Amino acid sequence: MQDIDDIFVARLMTTDLHTVTPDTLVEDAAGVLLDNDISSVLVVGDSKELLGILTTTDFVEIVAKSQPKAQTTVERYMSTDLVTTDAQASVSSVAARMVERGFHHVPVVDEDGIAIGIITTSDLAAYVSTADVNASA
Repeated sequence: MQDIDDIFVARLMTTDLHTVTPDTLVEDAAGVLLDNDISSVLVVGDSKELLGILTTTDFVEIVAKSQPKAQTTVERYMSTDLVTTDAQASVSSVAARMVERGFHHVPVVDEDGIAIGIITTSDLAAYVSTADVNASA
C-alpha cells in the first residue's frame, strides 16, 4: 500500500463540481444537492473565483431560521471563512486540517483561486477502504 503521505489531493479530489452564485435562491441550491446526491455546492463569482461553500449542515440552519418561501439567497448562509488546498498538497496534511477544524469538505483551487475540485471525508474514506482491501489481498 502506498504511504498516505505520498498521495496528493489531485488523486482523490472530485472534479465534477456543482456550483452556484451568491444570488442563487437557497431552494435552488437545495435542488442541486438533491438532484446530484451531493452534500455541498461551491459558490463562485462571475470569473468562477471561489467565494464560499454551502453544505447540508448549512441547510439545518436555513430550515431552522427561514420562513417558507423566504426567497433567501445563498450569500446569506454560505461559509466564507474557507480552508482550501491545492491539487499537489498531501492528503495527510489536508486530512489533518479537516479533523482539526471539523470540516467535511475542502475546496481545491488553482493558483488564481479558481475552484478545480473538492475533497471530502467521503473521498478519504473511500481511499482508505480501497487501500485496506488492496493491502490485504
